[in-house]
Amino acid sequence: MRTGFGAQLAALAGILMLWEVGVRAFGLGSHVMPTASAVFRDLWANPELMARGIVRTMTETLLGFAIGAAIGFGFGSAFAVSRAFERLLFPLFVLSQAIPVIAFGALVVMWLGNGIWSKVAIATYLTAFPVTVNTCRGMQSVDPQRLALLRSFGAGGWTIFWRLRVPFALPSIAAALKLGISLGLIGAIVGEWFGDTVGLGILLLQAMYNENLPRLWALILVCGAIGIFIYALFEAIERRWIFWKQEI
Repeated sequence: MRTGFGAQLAALAGILMLWEVGVRAFGLGSHVMPTASAVFRDLWANPELMARGIVRTMTETLLGFAIGAAIGFGFGSAFAVSRAFERLLFPLFVLSQAIPVIAFGALVVMWLGNGIWSKVAIATYLTAFPVTVNTCRGMQSVDPQRLALLRSFGAGGWTIFWRLRVPFALPSIAAALKLGISLGLIGAIVGEWFGDTVGLGILLLQAMYNENLPRLWALILVCGAIGIFIYALFEAIERRWIFWKQEI
C-alpha cells in the first residue's frame, strides 16, 4: 500500500511538473492557462477564505448526503418488500431524475430561501435516487435458497429483512453511497450558485466573474481533492465493514 501511495504521489508530482513546463514552453498567457505554481500561490495566499468555503460546502454536502441516504434506504427497502409499492412510486423517482438540477435548484431556493437548507435539499435530491435504486435491487437479488432456508426455521419478516436482505444488499448500497456523496458535493456547489455569501460554489462564481484563472483552478483542485478524499474514505469503510461482498 505504501508503494502504491508513493507511486500516486510521484504521478501527481509529474503531472504538476508537466503542467508548469507546458504552460511556460507554449507561452500561454495567464488569461488562458495559469502555471501550477501560480495556482498554488493563490491557495497559499488565501487559506482562511478556502477553509471557510470548504467547511460550509462540506456541511451542506454531509447533511444532504445523510438525509438523502436515509430516504433512499427507506424507499428502496419498501420497494424491495412490496412490488405494488414499487410499481406505484418508483416511476416517480425515475421521473424526478429527468428534471435538470438547475431547474430543481431554482424551485428549492424559491421555497427555502438562500440559506443552508436549500443547498442541503439539492444535495439530498441528488443523493437519494442512487441509494434507492441500489437498495431495492440489492434486496431483490437475495438468493432464494437462503430465503427459503430462513423461512424453514420460522424466521419472520423483520428477521429476514435485517439478517438477510440488508446484509445481502450492503455491497450495492455501499456502491450507491460512494456515488451519492460525490453527487451530494456537486449538488451543494450548484446550490450555492443561486445565491449565498460563503461556500466553494460562491468562490467559483466570483473567480469566474473576475476572470481570476489562478483562483478558478485552485478551486477546481480543491473540489477535486475533496471528492477524492470522501470517495476514498467510503472505499476504506466498505473494505473494512463489508468484507463479505466477494462471497455473495
